[in-house]
Order: sequence, then C-alpha cells, then structure tokens
Amino acid sequence: MLGDRACLRPEDLAIRRSRHVQSQNVTSLSCLTFLTDFGLEDGFVAACHGVAARLAPGTRVIDITHLVPPGDVRRGAAVLAQTVPSMPPAVHVAVVDPGVGTARRAVAIEAKGGVLVGPDNGVLSWAITALGGATRAVQLTNDALWNHPVSPTFHGRDVFMPVASHLVTGTSLTEAGTEVGIGELVMLAAPTSRMLDREAEGEVLSVDRFGNVQLSIPSKAAADLGIATGSSMIIRCNRRELAAPYVETFGSAARGELIAFTDSAGLISLAVSGGNAAERLSLPPGARVRIAAGIPA
Repeated sequence: MLGDRACLRPEDLAIRRSRHVQSQNVTSLSCLTFLTDFGLEDGFVAACHGVAARLAPGTRVIDITHLVPPGDVRRGAAVLAQTVPSMPPAVHVAVVDPGVGTARRAVAIEAKGGVLVGPDNGVLSWAITALGGATRAVQLTNDALWNHPVSPTFHGRDVFMPVASHLVTGTSLTEAGTEVGIGELVMLAAPTSRMLDREAEGEVLSVDRFGNVQLSIPSKAAADLGIATGSSMIIRCNRRELAAPYVETFGSAARGELIAFTDSAGLISLAVSGGNAAERLSLPPGARVRIAAGIPA
C-alpha cells in the first residue's frame, strides 16, 4: 500500500502543490528533475516517470540525463551541480547508487534553491553548494510515502521518486523522515585548483560523451595567466607538454586539432575538433593537469 496520499484526488494534489514546503526559502517547487545512470535501453526511467505521474499528476519532470556512466557517482555529482542552477525551484532526484540495498542512507536535503533527493553517497553533495547550501536534511524513514513492495535494487522507483513526488505536492520535509545533521551527510571532496608560479593546476572534473575534458580550473585563472582568446596555451599532463590554441568555439579549429576553451560552466576544457581529447591525452577523471601561457597564435 502507498498510504492515504496515493489516493488523493487530482484537485487535492493541486491544492497541496501550492503550499510552501515547511521552513524552506523556496516559495514554490514547480517541477521535478531527474538524473540517473539507468540508461535508455530498459524501462527503469519510464517506471520512475510512471510513479511521478500517479502521485503528482500534472507535475513537469525534466530529465537531466540518464547516461551517467554506471556507478560513476563523481560524474553524476558534476553534471547535477552544473545543471541545477539553470532550473526553477524544484525537487531534484539523482540516482547513481552502486550501494543500493546496503546500509547507505536515503536522504532528502533542503537547500536554499530547492530540495535534493537521493542516496547519501556524495552524488548530491556538489549540487548542495550550487543551490546555496543545505538548510536541513532528513533520512527517508517514512515508508508510508514509498512504493510497495519495495525492491531492494530499485530505490529510484520505490523510494526516491515517490518521496520526491510527495514533496513537490506539498508534503513537508519533516514528514518524509528523521532529521539528520547536515555535517553527517556524505560529501565528495571538492574539485581542486591552485595558482602556481606562472601556471595553474587542476584536475579532470569530468569527461563528456564527446571526449571533451573539463578541468577544475576556472576561466579566471587563464585570464590571470595572461591567456587570452587566440593565444596559445601550454598543457602539461602525463609527463607531456602540449600547445593548444585557446579559442571560443569548436569551429575555430581544424579537424583533429587539440584546443582549449571556456565551457558553459565557466571552466577550462580541452577538446579535439571532431575527435576525443580524453583518449588522445589519456586523461580520466581525477587526472592532474597544469596550464600556462604559450606563444600568441
């Protein structure tokens, strides 16, 4: 049984949707967002959408991505954090959950710009910062809000999406479970970058499906080093030193050329026009990279 809330009429749900979530700084939660590593070959994503359609009819669900590499919590955290600032106030569901069915906690976290729902394994951690910081968190212990019977391997359908659907329609965070200290949440180490003598050092934050390499180095670092659009950037990685033009668009490069650019998140990224920079440079997530100014092109 789903509990009495599953039997609410659409008009009752519409009334609840207009309420403020208790003690939130967000005045209304207008939609759900959804990020997973479920892929698109199976019915997992559709099943979760179906739960939302039953419990929160009329609520818009925005799919961020379902192509996070399987179990890659870090990649999921990066994509989520870089996407949520573009969203309206929402309940953000993120399920990259290699520990599903174990003792890892299921949580909902109230932030200044929305609510995050998912496993307490770090996948939500960078998005907390992107949404202005956590104000409250609960462990999801109220199983009256869950889908039953609960599969031990499909908490996306049976725990996270049902709870998120109730939250977006007006259920308070307090009703969802037992409060936990914000300091008790699992947090991934923040991506690091630092300025050195005439160079900046960072790490590979993520690699997208095109093989573009996103560094943790902000574009301001390039400016501070005197690297301007049209300049040559020196890239030091894997005991190699390479030169690449610092350009605004992919169209500025010849096919097969290695380039550096500022991506949509304001970070320095590396790409190969028409190719795969991660493969060419052997740069997996976490690899260290340094940049410096080269000779103007």
